[in-house]
Amino acid sequence: MMKLGIVGAGGIVKVCLEALHKIDEITVSAICVLEKERQIAEELAEKYAIETVYTDYDGFLADESIDAVYVGIINSLHYAFTKKALEANKNVICEKPFTSLASESRELASMAVEKRLYLFEAITLLHFRNYRYIQDKIGELGDIKLVQCNFSQFSSRYPQYKDGNVLPAFSPELSGGALYDLNVYNIHFVMGLFGTPNDVHYLANRGHNGIDTSGICTLQYPSFIASCAAAKDSTSPNFAIIQGEKGYIKVEGATNFCPSVTFVCGGHTETFDEADHDNHMVEEFQSFERLFREQDLEQCYQHLNHSVSVMNVIEQARLSAGIAFSCDSK
Repeated sequence: MMKLGIVGAGGIVKVCLEALHKIDEITVSAICVLEKERQIAEELAEKYAIETVYTDYDGFLADESIDAVYVGIINSLHYAFTKKALEANKNVICEKPFTSLASESRELASMAVEKRLYLFEAITLLHFRNYRYIQDKIGELGDIKLVQCNFSQFSSRYPQYKDGNVLPAFSPELSGGALYDLNVYNIHFVMGLFGTPNDVHYLANRGHNGIDTSGICTLQYPSFIASCAAAKDSTSPNFAIIQGEKGYIKVEGATNFCPSVTFVCGGHTETFDEADHDNHMVEEFQSFERLFREQDLEQCYQHLNHSVSVMNVIEQARLSAGIAFSCDSK
């Protein structure tokens, strides 16, 4: 039984708790929040039978009932909270984006390996059956020529941003923006299939404070180009298409959900959809729990190396577009 402690009380934590409620092998023993969020945390604790509410992170990390910490807070705090948890010899599941800087991700990965602790980035799509189907079928497409991904989701916070009220999702100080919030899924999708690209460029629509509200990231591979588009300032049908000389694979929706997949090759069309749960976070937590239970650090570190590679590429993309974060001066 994995005993999990939750950090945060925002929207992603609520989705996380709904997912964990469906997994018998994981129990949530504590939640840690800011003092101003105590009432929200107490309501969540009552709803999900969480034993302890903390507003002190040090006290939370000292709780011996916690095996692993789930970090579900704003992007700019992922590194510091994850590092402190690793220092306290806790296993960690950190929300995406893994860190703000590539150097931070490398440091955390080294710490986890040195201490033989589990460290996961919570990227849903890598654990879906639909994604594994794509991995299995992609070799039948012949030489790949183009990959296109679009994850566009108009943000309810965008009108406030335009009026000058900058919330975390649009803050360069807090590591926000479309690349780190949405396009990270597209880049994970592509790199999970094809590895690290040879070259990376990002063309961004930038708002009044320099943050990217939308943009297109191009990943150049030896024989093809991948185009990853994401937007928080507009909407679009979401999809991913992998085009080969013999056919194509299309994901009928955003890469973070990786819903129904259509495979078209040699006059044959096949649709595959084996999403088991309405809550898209269930599969990743089942995967994390299984690796923890089976003491499979090797596969954990394979996932971790992938996350570090993705952070390297995302940072290259951001810097190529001239987008500065406050943490860049570290």
